[in-house]
Parts: sequence; C-alpha cells; structure tokens
Amino acid sequence: MIPQITVADLKRKQDAGEPVYLVDVRNYDEHAFCRLPGSLLVPLPELPARVEDVQPPEGALVVVYCHHGVRSLRGAAVLRAAGHETAASLAGGIDAWSRLVDPTVPRY
Repeated sequence: MIPQITVADLKRKQDAGEPVYLVDVRNYDEHAFCRLPGSLLVPLPELPARVEDVQPPEGALVVVYCHHGVRSLRGAAVLRAAGHETAASLAGGIDAWSRLVDPTVPRY
C-alpha cells in the first residue's frame, strides 16, 4: 500500500522546515496553469524513464502530487519501486491544497 500525506500534514512539515521534495506528475498544461512552488514536473507517463531526474535531498520526504490524488498514487509506487523509500502521495492532490490550504492556487 502506498502511503499518503494530507495537505494539512504537508503544510505543517513545510512550515516546520522539514525537508520535503515535491514531484508533480500532472501534464505540462496542468503544471503551467497551477503548481506547488518548488515542485519538479515529471508527467506520469514519463516517470519510469525519468526516475533519475528525481533527486531529493538526503532525508527529504518525497511527495508526489497530481490533480486529485489518483495519478500520484501510481507515481509514488513507481518512485518507491525505484528506491525512493519515502515517496508518498498527496491525498486529494493540488485540488485539496487549493481548497484547504491555499485558495490562491487556481482550481480546475
């Protein structure tokens, strides 16, 4: 089972200065429309071939996100299989982030 993190827990970790590495597995147009600051874009279909692009700092939680949290589950599974043991999916995706944490992030 792939671990998930809530948007509230992610926000708490960021506010506490804990190392978090964000990976956006949405498509290019979605990322261009809105994104979480500092995130790396690797669309899900490209992720298996681009796992080496994911380079979190040592000790960082790798948080994979998408629109609602479905693609991010698959993305986190790909990363965990490639050795990123801390990879987790953002429950509810960027939509939940916009609704519950930062309403300035546009919804679609």
